[in-house]
Amino acid sequence: MKLWGGRFGKDTDALVNEFNASIQFDQRLYAADIHGSIVHAEMLGHQGIIPKEDADAIIAGLKGILADAEAGKIEFTPENEDIHMNVEALLTARIGNAGKRLHTARSRNDQVALDFRMYVRSEIGTVIDCVLELEKVLCRRAREYQTAVMPGYTHLQRAQPVSFAHHLLAYAAMFRRDVTRLEDCQKRLNECPLGSGALAGTTYPIDRWRTAEGLGFDAPMGNSLDGVSDRDYALEVLSDLSILMTHLSRFAEEVILWCSWEFKFIELDDAYATGSSIMPQKKNPDVAELVRGKTGRVYGSLIGLLTAMKGLPLAYNKDMQEDKEPVFDAFDTVEICLPVFAAMLDTMRVLPENMRRAAGRGFINATDCADYLTKKGMPFRDAYTITGRLVAACTEKGKTLEELTLEELREASELFEEDVYDALNLENCMALRSSYGGPAVNETTRQIEEIEAFIAAREEKEA
Repeated sequence: MKLWGGRFGKDTDALVNEFNASIQFDQRLYAADIHGSIVHAEMLGHQGIIPKEDADAIIAGLKGILADAEAGKIEFTPENEDIHMNVEALLTARIGNAGKRLHTARSRNDQVALDFRMYVRSEIGTVIDCVLELEKVLCRRAREYQTAVMPGYTHLQRAQPVSFAHHLLAYAAMFRRDVTRLEDCQKRLNECPLGSGALAGTTYPIDRWRTAEGLGFDAPMGNSLDGVSDRDYALEVLSDLSILMTHLSRFAEEVILWCSWEFKFIELDDAYATGSSIMPQKKNPDVAELVRGKTGRVYGSLIGLLTAMKGLPLAYNKDMQEDKEPVFDAFDTVEICLPVFAAMLDTMRVLPENMRRAAGRGFINATDCADYLTKKGMPFRDAYTITGRLVAACTEKGKTLEELTLEELREASELFEEDVYDALNLENCMALRSSYGGPAVNETTRQIEEIEAFIAAREEKEA
């Protein structure tokens, strides 16, 4: 008989059992479920709701189940539907009637809400650690290439000179925000739903503050209906993971472009590329392509859960069983993408000569040419027009701006003098962009140090 079967006159159809069961995926919550039950049992005993000896027996039994589960000695069964009933059934089989007291003052509704929050809270920490390791790689590679000039692009057209370090640090800034978003989510979800019961609390003299503290929460949730019925923290973390994957995907797209023969700014290490079954010359950026592809998978998890939750009346509905698989899959996806992507970046060979060669074509110093005239007293719009005409002339002659003779430049404006060539030099163009956040070495150094301090603060907190 089911643990809930007292009201029913016949057994559940086998197909319904299979359809209804969630143990095939929610078994990964076993540690959270057992930990929550241990703290719940301790509270029940402390409050005198169940005998102290029964509470002690329950706690000892649960610790034994946890040890056996971690050793791979336990097989959870679909007959008991979910992780909660599996654990309770195992406990009762081991310690007898005392095990039947565990569920006093508790419902599966607040139990699963607790387990899921604890799981999400823990996995957020794992993802943050992975992002911080990626940040370390970006800082390390950025320090190597603070003077390596490359084209910065808009509309995928060469636009202005930047350093490879500056480009890497743009992603480091994005990933830093990803960390803070996840931290914010972690803070918001850190309220304990246990004690909400099925939806309306309980008549037993429970101490919700005691259980909240014992489980590492800041406080119990203030409304029992809310405690069992919302999954906004799961939606929030899926949104945060989707944004993180967006950043990874954009970066992956650039890696794919950079290692193509059309760009050849980098070469991937052999250990992080694959070959072709028919074309022996190929070296494919499969890691980056898979990261780009798996981004859609995480997006799908977010959309799926939003859709499942959008029309549910309070409080718990069985639809909410569909909350776990998308979250599990999203975490699994992100947690495999981050370390392999970081390792790919850490081992890739950067080709600064090719970057510099590309930067030399495409007139990415045109803005600097206009700025030169402006600093000589010409209104910017006039300087812009003259520079545009010079670019057009260079295109016809097959020259770059810095290859024009002083005479050719002075035909466009008498404000041009010999010092214009210093202004048009790409290294100078980049070095002079020392405004806050720019690509000059002093600024990329500041950015690296800020990211490193950001990482250190979190590692110190964890220590």
